Amino acid sequence: MKKFLFLFLVITGMSFYSFAQVKNPVKWSFESKKIDAKNYELIITASIDPGWHIYTIDHSGDIGVATSFTFNKNPLGDLKGNVKTSAKPKKSKDPSTGEMVAFYEGKVVFSQTVTLKSPVKTTYTGSVEFMACDDKMCLPPSEKNFTINLQ
Repeated sequence: MKKFLFLFLVITGMSFYSFAQVKNPVKWSFESKKIDAKNYELIITASIDPGWHIYTIDHSGDIGVATSFTFNKNPLGDLKGNVKTSAKPKKSKDPSTGEMVAFYEGKVVFSQTVTLKSPVKTTYTGSVEFMACDDKMCLPPSEKNFTINLQ
């Protein structure tokens, strides 16, 4: 009887654990690309699981949170222009609000140009805020911190 009870508790505990796993449908990677001695491109890539999407950086709808980037100040360099993206967003009518929304699926690369004041090694730190959704639900907004080395 004790063995049966122990086995029951183990199986029950494992099933609760499997239901409690956190969904993480967006994987982020961060790197830099040297353009010349003082100019770099910060490259931020989102790999989005099939069936999921994130909203664009200019999303302003009633539902969903725009993907946004915060770069911490670096006294050795300056950000030039705005964050750009490689992918053309998909557009669809949101069934709950009837509004047109733009979003990214699959893989999307964001980039930000940086100009250094002198050719030195440094890092840029910051965070990206985003909201991942599928056709049934949206996860709460998430924030991912990053550090990008400029060699």
